[in-house]
Amino acid sequence: MNWRRGGLVALLGLVGARWYWTRLLASAEAGAASDGKSSPLIGRLLTGLRQRRRREKIADSTGAALTGGALLTRSLVLRRLLRRHVLQPDERQVGILLPPTCAAVAANVALTLDRRVTVNLNYTLTAELLNSCLKQAEIRHVVTSRRFMERMPLTLDAELVYLEDYAEKPTLVDKVVGAFQGYVLPIGLLQRGLGIDRIRDDELLTVVFTSGSTGQPKGAMLTYGNVASNVEAVGGVLRVQPHDVVLGILPFFHSFGYTITLWAVLLLDVATVYHTNPLEAKVIGKLMRKRRGTILLATPLFLRTYLRRCEPADLATLEAVVTGGEKLPMHLADDFEKTFGIRPVEGYGTTETSPLISANIPPSRAIGDPTAVVREGTVGKPAPGVRVKVTDLETGEEVGVGAQGMLHVSGPNVMKGYLGQPEATAAAIRDGWYATGDVVTIDAEGFITIVGRESRFAKI
Repeated sequence: MNWRRGGLVALLGLVGARWYWTRLLASAEAGAASDGKSSPLIGRLLTGLRQRRRREKIADSTGAALTGGALLTRSLVLRRLLRRHVLQPDERQVGILLPPTCAAVAANVALTLDRRVTVNLNYTLTAELLNSCLKQAEIRHVVTSRRFMERMPLTLDAELVYLEDYAEKPTLVDKVVGAFQGYVLPIGLLQRGLGIDRIRDDELLTVVFTSGSTGQPKGAMLTYGNVASNVEAVGGVLRVQPHDVVLGILPFFHSFGYTITLWAVLLLDVATVYHTNPLEAKVIGKLMRKRRGTILLATPLFLRTYLRRCEPADLATLEAVVTGGEKLPMHLADDFEKTFGIRPVEGYGTTETSPLISANIPPSRAIGDPTAVVREGTVGKPAPGVRVKVTDLETGEEVGVGAQGMLHVSGPNVMKGYLGQPEATAAAIRDGWYATGDVVTIDAEGFITIVGRESRFAKI
């Protein structure tokens, strides 16, 4: 009888504790979203992962799959390990050399929750150019994996941190603390405990290096506010829904992949499935069929590959396809729609604008008349919060509707500047307006048409 009474008391205690923590958690989460002391990005990250704590959030072609709670827990444990075994307190920038996978996502989240500046390195560059990036960003450690480095033999001027070496390092305390922080601790308390409750929007979140095609790579400094504003814009364009599954094939060393297929999917209530090589069409087709992908972000080059090698059933669940990086030919859009039953639309951006500047809204996500938000042959209207103007190439004076000129962009998406290059920053950004180097026209409805490139290709 005493045993039964004790068991009943314990059960009631657990129920009461669960009710208490649930109420406290809901209260803290509601407050985190409006906490003016910290950047919205951190609060939304933690809230977004908690929203899907028991639902799958990310998966990849290696077979890995994590719920929102598991991803947050693993990232917090990795944060503890890196602080204890690797990183020094004064170490600001940390490199990441990984393809888009669950491991790469966890590494980015772990370092961000430790208030470090992530630098996702372009593994398609030569060792010489990569070492230039390491030197410019003063990077001492690069997080990577042995399996990946075996395929990418590079001699780098930094200490490599192999994730496999830390698989067995978490102690019981690490696991218990990580689980408590990931699943139970109120978000407001978690932010304060990690020392990330007062991050400002103008603080540096990441450095994205250009390809170096016209010289040494330049590091575009993107802030918490830059990325958070772009995620808001992406949400407005794609109008994502909880059932959505995004195909993550874009590398995180490009701002397109970093902002949209990393941060947007972390902050928004969607799931994502990653694959390391966007040109492996057969693997991607099987992955999309298995995971029932609904959103594809790609380049026209990738779409051509999928047309040749994917079966119509592979992409049958697609609801939105958005391309960038090069002009979307109408015959390619026609062929893709004929084969897969979904018509691609075009967007546009640059590394320096985090990246989204403008986009056509996919017809399936349009509210009202789709023709008001889609105009083929253009790169769409400016994203929410983004301002644009066109200036004469010779005089620099602003031109009228329909006239050709240089596109300038202003808004919360414009980078802080180029890392360690104030002269290049001053040349690119004047009075808050970033000169894209692209010649465009803007019609009366606000649709942007790219006419030519003055000095370089758009980076998206």
